[in-house]
Amino acid sequence: MKLAYLAVLAFILLATGWLEIVLRTRVYRRWKRLLITIAVPVVVFVIWDLYAISQDHWGFDRETTTGIVLPGNLPIEELLFFIVIPIASVLSLEAVRSVKSWPVGDEAPDSEAPDSEAPDSSEKAR
Repeated sequence: MKLAYLAVLAFILLATGWLEIVLRTRVYRRWKRLLITIAVPVVVFVIWDLYAISQDHWGFDRETTTGIVLPGNLPIEELLFFIVIPIASVLSLEAVRSVKSWPVGDEAPDSEAPDSEAPDSSEKAR
């Protein structure tokens, strides 16, 4: 099946894409941040794959890919894999973060300090 690899990638996007809408993860809305996040793994793993292909350590089944090959004999599906999987990972992380209300350090600062950290009036007088 020529489209098997693409079908798996499409399924992964569909399986995680709903998180953007239902849980309001805002991953796609913050597209610059997403691009910066996925840039490193894409570059690193494409270089890794290109090296492995050039050394005949790695190959791809032409029966499950479209046949569109990028320089270095890298199938287009493999490049898409390195884009889709990090996006799905970020969507999953943001979904768990949304449901569990987990902070990760990029939250907007509160306008007021929590009551437990604010000094009470008796401490101000001292």
